[in-house]
Amino acid sequence: MADVAVIGAQWGDEGKGKLVDWLSARADVVVRFQGGHNAGHTLVIDGEVYKLSLLPSGIVRDGKMSVIGNGVVVDPWALLAEMERLKGQGVKITPTNLMIAENASLILPLHGELDKMREEAAGKGKIGTTGRGIGPSYEDKAGRRAIKLIDLAYPESLPQKIERLLTHHNALRRGFGAADIDAGALLAQLKEIAPQILPFAGPVWKLLHDARKAGNRILFEGAQGVLLDVDHGTYPFVTSSNTVAGQAATGSGLGPRAVNYVLGIVKAYTTRVGEGPFPTELDDDIGQKLGERGHEFGTVTGRKRRCGWFDAALVRQSLRIAGVDGIALTKLDVLDTFEELKVCTGYEIDGQSFDYLPAGIDRQKNVKPIYESLQGWSGSTAGARSWADLPAEAVKYVRRIEELIECPIALVSTSPEREDVILMKDPFEG
Repeated sequence: MADVAVIGAQWGDEGKGKLVDWLSARADVVVRFQGGHNAGHTLVIDGEVYKLSLLPSGIVRDGKMSVIGNGVVVDPWALLAEMERLKGQGVKITPTNLMIAENASLILPLHGELDKMREEAAGKGKIGTTGRGIGPSYEDKAGRRAIKLIDLAYPESLPQKIERLLTHHNALRRGFGAADIDAGALLAQLKEIAPQILPFAGPVWKLLHDARKAGNRILFEGAQGVLLDVDHGTYPFVTSSNTVAGQAATGSGLGPRAVNYVLGIVKAYTTRVGEGPFPTELDDDIGQKLGERGHEFGTVTGRKRRCGWFDAALVRQSLRIAGVDGIALTKLDVLDTFEELKVCTGYEIDGQSFDYLPAGIDRQKNVKPIYESLQGWSGSTAGARSWADLPAEAVKYVRRIEELIECPIALVSTSPEREDVILMKDPFEG
């Protein structure tokens, strides 16, 4: 048996939620290990739509332990609101099926305010954040002034910690012409929410160690995608955490040997939300059609996603950086009825050819994709659960992608429904 990490191998929005939910049937514990409530996973189960931001996808399955690791930055107010929404849909959430790392850093209201002030001040230089305070919270974590979840259990020492935090933040706010944060008001907010969130706090590292020792299967659920990784993505148009598979160990408290199989989720075309380079973007009727058929709007923000052809060169790069063992190809059905499909196999930059996307925004903005054309198909792939259900041209498209990205395809997802999956290799079998 293997413990599996699931990550996005593009710019996020690849359909990780459905695949993690599908895999969670084979797991005992599901772990979120990075990001915050800027992530969004949509699950469709028997026609019921569940939208998750912070909670692991396993929370909708009975008998599964869901874990929010120390690598996640947690907005306690957003988390409680999400929990209440899911409880209204019949999902049971208690400390018996959800644990939050006691050493996780908190996102406070001041973080979201700073995020928005920076974006507004940046004008054309904005990077397209969700404005939810993710980056500023990670900054405080790195700056050793963050408020941790466990700090809420010790109200007598909170004022000193808040004072240290506000020494930094109020200086920034004055620079933006904003009023200082009142320490007493923030303390009151934290004391009010503490009894609602602390029952879920615990030593996640220990829980996971014990689970692994007992032979339980662990599923690590990533957020965003490799191309948004703060080190390896299209910097500075990235998120504020590491999104690669290695973060599963750091962000949960287990060692690197805990991950036996890395599954990369890859959409059958390419999308991106927000600013930043996008070599295969289609600003035409085809791009519009992809967006409409794929319902390409952000789960969290509702922002329209930019759409383009599949970029095999960029996915190949992501898979190598993240150490991916196999991929799950999603949204194949969105390509139904296209007469011709194009796949990017490399780039040209100022007359020079590249089989990868070079680092640096100055070079990336001049990139031109090199395409290979493939025949489309007129039949439907929607709901297919075996190779025999796919049109011959669709099979050829999938196999050609497999060749170009130099990584085996383990799964193909053909609709948002939980069971519409073609399985070639079970990741939990190693």
